[in-house]
Amino acid sequence: MPSTRLLLDFLTPGQSHRYGDAHRCQRAELHLPPGSGPHRVVVTIHGGSWSAGVSKPVMRGLAASLVRQGYAAWNIEYRRLGRGQNGGWPTTFEDVAAAIDHLDQLTAPLDLDAVTIYGHSAGGHLALWAASRGRLPEDAPGARQRVAAVAAVSAAGVCDLAQTYREAPGGVVGLLMGGGPDEVPERYAVADPIALVPPAAEILLVHGTDDVTVSVRRSRNYAAAARAAGADVELVEIAGEAGRHRSHILPASASWAAVTRWLQARADGATRGDRAPSAAHTAATATGPLS
Repeated sequence: MPSTRLLLDFLTPGQSHRYGDAHRCQRAELHLPPGSGPHRVVVTIHGGSWSAGVSKPVMRGLAASLVRQGYAAWNIEYRRLGRGQNGGWPTTFEDVAAAIDHLDQLTAPLDLDAVTIYGHSAGGHLALWAASRGRLPEDAPGARQRVAAVAAVSAAGVCDLAQTYREAPGGVVGLLMGGGPDEVPERYAVADPIALVPPAAEILLVHGTDDVTVSVRRSRNYAAAARAAGADVELVEIAGEAGRHRSHILPASASWAAVTRWLQARADGATRGDRAPSAAHTAATATGPLS
């Protein structure tokens, strides 16, 4: 039954790898499809307010779905706020960058010219940031990347840190960054995705219109700024209960259906040797209007 398969997916960890020795959280799981490859790669980054309490097993259902579609999934963990992890600025960012760059150290049949980064909620922020690392100055955390993403997906992501802080100055963004944008502007300049547009990667944003955890304004603001800067960005908005915040990490969700169609369109385009046609039309048909 589908429910039994989903449970097994969440209990299947994949191959465990260390990408650093500074903390126990510097680990990632590699989920490989059958075949000799090289396999296109999707890096998955979980959310949870950049805080301890939520960890990489919540993304295993999506990782299993990716494997069934022929992708390799690199499900990463990183240091977060709380429980002695010493996460936040700059270690959370350094860990995400190191985990992605560690792909080139793996003895696995991976296509490192076809890496997509997928993140949910706080992980959506980190996915967009990681896809923008090529714009970082050399002394910024996460700069000098070895593995660059060609695409990134933010699902219900915190896409504009500064505005999020201004709307909730006592919230977790201030803890992540060690202050607000007026106190530590130099940090926001290299950590806020909206400050790093345009990214070189193609971008998909998926967000529920009624999300009460992370407002859809976060994705709308990023989409407007990125498009104005000339970036290739699509925004899929999902109305009603189907777009609730936690639905995005469920393989049977409307959000994940939109994501997988978008990924497949790009894979098909790469096979043909040209740019894939936009997946926005088909995504909107199934999941709601586009902004």
